[in-house]
Amino acid sequence: MKKIIISTMAVSALLFTTSCETDFDTDVKDIAVTSGEANFTTYVALGNSLTSGYRDNALYIDGQNESYPNMIAGQMKLAGGGAFAQPLMADNNGGMVLGTTPILATKLYIKSFVDGSPIIENVAGTPTTNVTTKVTGSLNNFGVPGAKSFHLIAPGYGNAAGILAGTANPYYVRFSSSNTSTVADDAANRNPTFFSLWIGNNDVLSYATSGGSGVNQATNNNPATYGSNDISSPTVVAGSIQSVLEKLKAKGATKGVIANIPYVTSIPMFTTVPYNPVSPAALGANLNTLNTSLYGPLKQALTAFGAGDRINLLSSTAANPVLIKDTSLTDLSAQLTVALTPALGLPTATAFGQIFGQARQTTPDDYILLTTRSVIGTTAPGAPAPVNVYGISYPLQNQHVLTKTEAATVKTATDSYNTSIKTLATNYGLAFVDANKKMIELNGASGISFDGVKYTAKFITGGTFSLDGVHLTGRGYAVVANEFIKAINLKYNSTLPQVDPNKYSGVKFP
Repeated sequence: MKKIIISTMAVSALLFTTSCETDFDTDVKDIAVTSGEANFTTYVALGNSLTSGYRDNALYIDGQNESYPNMIAGQMKLAGGGAFAQPLMADNNGGMVLGTTPILATKLYIKSFVDGSPIIENVAGTPTTNVTTKVTGSLNNFGVPGAKSFHLIAPGYGNAAGILAGTANPYYVRFSSSNTSTVADDAANRNPTFFSLWIGNNDVLSYATSGGSGVNQATNNNPATYGSNDISSPTVVAGSIQSVLEKLKAKGATKGVIANIPYVTSIPMFTTVPYNPVSPAALGANLNTLNTSLYGPLKQALTAFGAGDRINLLSSTAANPVLIKDTSLTDLSAQLTVALTPALGLPTATAFGQIFGQARQTTPDDYILLTTRSVIGTTAPGAPAPVNVYGISYPLQNQHVLTKTEAATVKTATDSYNTSIKTLATNYGLAFVDANKKMIELNGASGISFDGVKYTAKFITGGTFSLDGVHLTGRGYAVVANEFIKAINLKYNSTLPQVDPNKYSGVKFP
């Protein structure tokens, strides 16, 4: 059971009243709705979890109904667009079973509040959506949660036999046309008159959410050799997207809209927990003991090795950073063992050397994962007391934090992806959505507003992100839908009206 406890926050801050400024300033709601130079008769959407309507760490019916493509399709109907069918899940709890075995968890929800802090857990119960129960009929939403760019053109990605081996995606298995089909081919075979494509997020996201545990495959153009948390080569991403566009073009689909990739470090998964989450009050009387018996000796020894900036004494007046293991640092385990042996004895000094050889305190340039919040202050398995408290006397591990170096690697890859996506939009004459710019705006202090309601990227209270800290709420997807609509109108001289985010759902409270 997944449990996330968030620090006290004013739930009433979810909706902020603001000035009359609104993102509707460029809307066309008072103009006759037309398709312009586009044809919206058969609209298909390709992408990953964001396209499917995934939220709260699961895919479920209500979320799918509030997917941004479904919102866009609703506006397209006003200009001659047709029906928009989605591979709906079997229930509103999410999760999935393979036969009788649960393989995907149910959605997150706020169970209760303790001292003003929400307790977030998975909905109880067994999922009712079976992977092998095929969705029949023509579809329009080809968003596949978990898909990376190259997965859209991978034969067998919808073959149930590959689920346990990790070569197939259970969400795509549900609606793939055959065991050898590809997502791109299935979408192209709908003979779309218009399409949207938003893919590439997962090519860096899994690396980031694993705390940089994967490998940067920048120069490896064979995705068959990638690990699940690796960063995809920019060449692979660009080539995969171009292949999708070519498949659509071959079926006559030459008009559409494509979006770039937001920086992952602008979403709540990475912005909710500060780099210095430990207050002096939380440490209490242990603060002086830690400084005397741990931080002080480590600081002294590391200083002798020219690495004194890794650790400083804990403050009794200000919030403190946490200890982490940074694998990019020179490993000083052997040196620390030698330096600490006279005071601690060889066995203890050896343990300290191994534990703190690549340890340092976090800085404002590091990103502590949202899921790490519940780890800080807990006991590290197998670590000797008293140096066994995660983040305090024992370093958080690689999977808990995206370091400055790792974040820079993610940004470099994202920038490269986005350069290619913009070029492809130009070369194929497509509408272009700068989703990265919008997410940066949403993550800013002022956020954006609609009819007096302020939206930001702040976890829970910002209104746009769901409980997993990565995917959007209905209101967040409405913000995205409007960016797509504005880009479509600009490129094809259509006059599709924007949607009202305030009419969609946000975070649900008990």
